[in-house]
Amino acid sequence: MATRTRRTNGKAAPAASTAQAAPFARLRRTRASAGLRRLVRETELSVDSFIYPLFVTHGKNVRAPIAPMPGCYQLSVDNLRREVREIAGLGIPGVLLFGLPPRKDSEASGAYDDSGVVQEAIRAIKDAEPNLVVTTDVCLCEYTDHGHCGPVTGAGQVNNDASLELLARTALSHARAGADLVAPSAMMDGQVQAIRAALDADGFAMTPIMAYAAKYASSFFGPFRVAADSAPQFGDRRSYQMDPPNVREALREIEDDVAGGADIIMVKPALAYLDVIAAARSRFDLPLAAYNVSGEYAMVKAAAANGWIDERRAALEVLTAIRRAGAGILITYHAKDAARWLAE
Repeated sequence: MATRTRRTNGKAAPAASTAQAAPFARLRRTRASAGLRRLVRETELSVDSFIYPLFVTHGKNVRAPIAPMPGCYQLSVDNLRREVREIAGLGIPGVLLFGLPPRKDSEASGAYDDSGVVQEAIRAIKDAEPNLVVTTDVCLCEYTDHGHCGPVTGAGQVNNDASLELLARTALSHARAGADLVAPSAMMDGQVQAIRAALDADGFAMTPIMAYAAKYASSFFGPFRVAADSAPQFGDRRSYQMDPPNVREALREIEDDVAGGADIIMVKPALAYLDVIAAARSRFDLPLAAYNVSGEYAMVKAAAANGWIDERRAALEVLTAIRRAGAGILITYHAKDAARWLAE
């Protein structure tokens, strides 16, 4: 069929065809309504992914606010029942326990004491909410009088191999108390392998390990050290936690933990290390967790308290970003708030 023409400065020019394609893609079409956005959403944020960290302390009737982490508390074991019922009622599937013992020493003996604060907390939670997944942080920094993640040598260096035995004893004590999942976080070489061997030898072959496989020496841990009373009394942890500029090294750390028997791998922190999460997701097929750490939480809380951001929108955006990067398990202090927001 002939194309009609029009005159331009005395010359004939083709008229625009009504069948001509638009000169650009109209990607906004599927953003035009809430319903359309839901239909095409690529990443779903769900309460099913959440683990909520808890700080358990000695004493009775303790519910002490943690100043740099508004909404979080140090709780004594007798106050856990009400807390975990709230958590389970929100649909959150699991908690992660950190302990604050009544006494500390150079060998972190409170960590592997079968009557220790975390061991008692596990039993209390399992009595109150048997179906809640109880994960325990397996580290020594909260229990040592020097604040490092293992016994130290006379030269002030953490003794890696001596730490392995104590970490294995701690994980085994947690498993005996009823922990569903143990999570070594000390970043000692060989810790996963040592814990796996100890669990298997004592009849806990079915207790899984969630390895803090790529844990960085991060400035975002500051509020946590207040919450867990775990700041080092000298030096820092950069000789055993990872150097923030490194990604390939993180993959090597993860690979080593997988070989040692890890069932779940973790990247910590999360928000500043989305590229590491994405690289781990691309490389490994194991379930992948990410820890949205205390400093990341505190920044959102502080900015919201000053009216600079909308806390709900910012927190859900952060969690969605971590999920989008590839994490299937989100350890976050925003878990309770996010569970409520997602249910609305």
